[in-house]
Amino acid sequence: MKKLLWRLLLLTMALALVYQVWLFAHVCWWVDHNPSRSAFMSARLADMREDDADAELHHRWVPYTSISTNLKRSVMAAEDARFLGHDGFDWEGMHDAWEKNLRKKRIVAGGSTISQQQAKNLFLSGRRTPWRKAEEAMITVMLEKMMSKRRIYEIYLNVIEWGDGVFGAEAAARHYFHKPASALTPREAAQLAAMVPNPRFYDLHRSTRYLERRTRTIQKRMLYVRPPR
Repeated sequence: MKKLLWRLLLLTMALALVYQVWLFAHVCWWVDHNPSRSAFMSARLADMREDDADAELHHRWVPYTSISTNLKRSVMAAEDARFLGHDGFDWEGMHDAWEKNLRKKRIVAGGSTISQQQAKNLFLSGRRTPWRKAEEAMITVMLEKMMSKRRIYEIYLNVIEWGDGVFGAEAAARHYFHKPASALTPREAAQLAAMVPNPRFYDLHRSTRYLERRTRTIQKRMLYVRPPR
């Protein structure tokens, strides 16, 4: 029995190592190759096809230079204003979110950085497991060590969800405003950034009071944010 348990332990360790190597290989490949689809996109498409076998995602990759500076600023202002200054983990932001949640006695704020969200989007889809946070942390470290901030942000803006089957800045700009991502105005960019936490809901409810307030707040904050160049 002891030998069997020891072998199972070794096998588990070997599989974990292989998985880490697989993750690292993908991160290295994406340093200068664009991911065609994220794990979250694949999971979302599978869900959509349960209702409609012919469903397709709306997604079009565009280079960083073809995304409006307004959108780059607005998303950073809304999601991770300290993106350029941390190593993937915003400890101050996590502390602030923890205190806010304690005051409200419910989860109203998160402390995830753009890099952490990127890790989830690329590899972890929407599933929740006991070791999910550990996986997310390891992938976040890989992304920060292997990619520039600009590259992390370029991929992020191209793969995040922005509506029902809508992924990436270009598809979002055309879906909501019928224009390319390069032509977004400050207000349009702020509105898209405000939708990021709950995009499918705001795809159906585009003029709620909260969305309007959040859009105005983000538009003001944009003035103080400088995205990667």
